[in-house]
Amino acid sequence: MAGVYISFSPLIFIIPLSLLLILYFIVRPKPVRVPIKNRHVFITGGSSGIGLALAHLCADHGADVTLLARNVAKLEEAKQSIKLATGRDVSVFSADVREYDAVKRVVEEAGPIDVLVCNHGVFVAQEMEEEELDEIRFMIDVNLMGTFHLIKAALPGMKKNRAGRGPGSIAIMSSQAGQVGIYGYTAYSASKFGLRGLAESLQQEIIADDIHVSLIFPPDTETPGLLEETKRRPQLTSIIAASSGAMKPDEVAKKSLKGIQSGTFIVPCNFEGFLLSVATAGLSPQRSYLMAFVEVMTAGIMRLAGLFFQWNWYGSIQKWHATKRTSSLAS
Repeated sequence: MAGVYISFSPLIFIIPLSLLLILYFIVRPKPVRVPIKNRHVFITGGSSGIGLALAHLCADHGADVTLLARNVAKLEEAKQSIKLATGRDVSVFSADVREYDAVKRVVEEAGPIDVLVCNHGVFVAQEMEEEELDEIRFMIDVNLMGTFHLIKAALPGMKKNRAGRGPGSIAIMSSQAGQVGIYGYTAYSASKFGLRGLAESLQQEIIADDIHVSLIFPPDTETPGLLEETKRRPQLTSIIAASSGAMKPDEVAKKSLKGIQSGTFIVPCNFEGFLLSVATAGLSPQRSYLMAFVEVMTAGIMRLAGLFFQWNWYGSIQKWHATKRTSSLAS
C-alpha cells in the first residue's frame, strides 16, 4: 500500500502543473497593458456616479478626458469638480446615446479616442407583466443600442494610426444582472446580457487592431440612479439583490480602471462578482493563465454553489408568495 501511495503522490503535482503549462500557451488574447497617461479617454454617463468617479481617476492619472451625458448643468459641474481636484481641463458634450447622428457628431468633434468607456445606462425594476413596453424599449435603446452607437461612431478614429498610438480599449459597463437573471430585472437583464454577446464578438473583430475589450460587472452602486430605482423596485428584487451589497462609485471606478489597464475581458468589482465571473466564464476570452486555471479547477464547485444560490432565491420567492396569499386571505 505504501508503494501505491508513493507512486500516485507525484500526480498531485504533475497534473496541475501540466494544466498550468497548457493554459500558459493557449489562453487568448495574450496579456497586454493599456496606458492611460496622455491618452484620450472618452466616458459616457460621465456627469455622475461611476462615470464621474472614473473621470476623476483617469484625469488624476494624466489622461485627457471627454465626458458625454444628457444634462448640461451636471456636465458643467463635473467639469469644474475635476478641474478643482486634478487641475486638468475636461471636454464635455451633451447628447442622447439613442441618437446615432448626434453621437457621431460628438465623437468626430472630440477627436480620435484611445479608451472608450460606455458607462451610460438606465434601469427600472419591475415585473415584465406590469412594465410598460415604452420602458422596456427605453432600457434596450439606451443600454444596448446606445452602446452600439458609441462603438460604431468611435471605431474608425480608434483604428486610425493605432500602431503608432499604442493599445486602445473599449470598456463596456454591464451589471451583475448581466451575468444572472434577477426577479424584476427582466428588461434590464436582457439589455445587459446583450452587451456580453456584443463584447465577445467585438473583441474578435478588433483584436488585430490592438483594441482590447473589457466588460465590467458592478453590483448595485450608490448612485443617483440607484436611489430612483429603489423607489419602485419590487420587494422580491430587494430581497434577492441584497445578497450582493452596494458599492461606492469610487470603488467601482478603481476596479474598472485596473481592468481596463490590464486589458481584462471580464472585470468583477467585488467578491460576489468574482464568484459570478468564474461561474459564468463559459467561452469568454481569458488573458490570464492563472485565472484560467482557477476557472477550470473550480468549474464543478461553482456550479454547485450556483445551484445553492438558486435554491435560496426560489425559496425566497416561494415564501414571499405564500405570505402574500396568507395576507390576502386574512383581509
